[in-house]
Amino acid sequence: MDIDVPSSFDERDWARPVDGAPVRFAVLGLGWFGPDVAIPAIEESDFCETTVVVSGDREKAERVADEKSVAHALTYDDYADGEASDAYDAVYVVTPNALHLPHVETAAELGKDVLCEKPLEANAERARKCVEACEESGVELMTAYRMHATRSIRWLRDIVQDGAIGDPVHTRGSFSYNLIAAGEDMDQWRLNPDLAGGGPLMDLGVYPLNTSRFVLDADPEAVHATTVEGPEEFDGLEKYAAFTMEFPGGAVAQCDTGYEVAGDNYFEVGGTHGRVRVDVPFNVDADRTITVSAGGEEQVVEVSEPSEMVEEFDYFATGVLTDMAIGPDGQHGYEDMRIADAIYESGESGGRIDL
Repeated sequence: MDIDVPSSFDERDWARPVDGAPVRFAVLGLGWFGPDVAIPAIEESDFCETTVVVSGDREKAERVADEKSVAHALTYDDYADGEASDAYDAVYVVTPNALHLPHVETAAELGKDVLCEKPLEANAERARKCVEACEESGVELMTAYRMHATRSIRWLRDIVQDGAIGDPVHTRGSFSYNLIAAGEDMDQWRLNPDLAGGGPLMDLGVYPLNTSRFVLDADPEAVHATTVEGPEEFDGLEKYAAFTMEFPGGAVAQCDTGYEVAGDNYFEVGGTHGRVRVDVPFNVDADRTITVSAGGEEQVVEVSEPSEMVEEFDYFATGVLTDMAIGPDGQHGYEDMRIADAIYESGESGGRIDL
C-alpha cells in the first residue's frame, strides 16, 4: 500500500508568519456552542482573543462576560448601534441561521471581518445578501466549516487531489442524530422553519455536502433528492433527507441526514484504485479513525489531532493578518445554500435538478 496514514497531524499546512495578532472577536450568539466551544477555542488559539460577547438577553451576556473574563457585554441592539465597536476587529456569528444576515450586514457596515457559522443563512437568497454586504464593504467573510480546518480532512483532500486512490468515483457521507430518541426539547430553533430554513439538512446534512465539495475540489452540476416530512413537532420540516450530487467528470456524492434515525457519522471517498473512510469526522474534537483500502490491503489508524475549532479561528486570523486567501469564503457558503435549495426542490418534485 502506497498510502501512509499518519497517526498524528502535527503541522499546519497553511502556517505562515503572522504580525499584528491578536484578532479581537465579538462573539454573537450565546447558546451552548458560543460559550462552551467557541470562546474556549479562541482562548486557546495563538492569534485571537474574545473582547465582546453579544446576546439577545442582557443578563446572559453579562453573565457570560463575567464567567469568561470578557470586557464587554452587549445586546443585539447595542451591537447594531455600534456600541463598543472599537473593542473588536472581527465578528463570529453563531446565532440561528435566519439571524445571520442582519448581524453580518452590521459587521460589514462597521468594517469588521466576519466568521459566520454554517450554513451561511437560511436560504440562498439571504446567503447572497451576506456575500454582497461584505464585498461592498471590503471585509472578509468566511463560512465556518470546521472540516476545512480539520487536519485529517485536509490530509484526505490532499491525497485525493494527488491521485493516491486514482480517479475519485464517489463520496459517501452521513450525519444523523435521533433527537426524538434522545428526548430533545421539540421547542427549539432548529425545528422552527422561520429560523432554521430547513430540518436536518440545514443542521447536519450540510457537513457531508460541503466536505464532498471540499475533498473533490469541485461543485456539483445536478442533484437528486428524497426528503421525508417529520411528525407534527417538526412543523413541516423534513425528518430525513437523502441526496445525490453529480460532479463534473462523473464523480457522485451520496449523502444522507436525519433527526429521527439512528445516529451515523462518517465520510468516505472511493477511487479507481482505493478507498479512504473517516469515522466520526463531523463531531467537534472527536476521536477519529481513518481506514484506507488499496491494493488488496487495509490500514486502520486511530488519529490524534488538535482542536479544529482552534485551527479554524487561527486560520481565519492568519488570513485577516496576512495575504493568505481565506476559504471557505462567503461565495462558497452561498453555493451550499444554492445546492440545499435545489435538494429541497428535488425532494418535493422527485426530479433531478440542474444547478
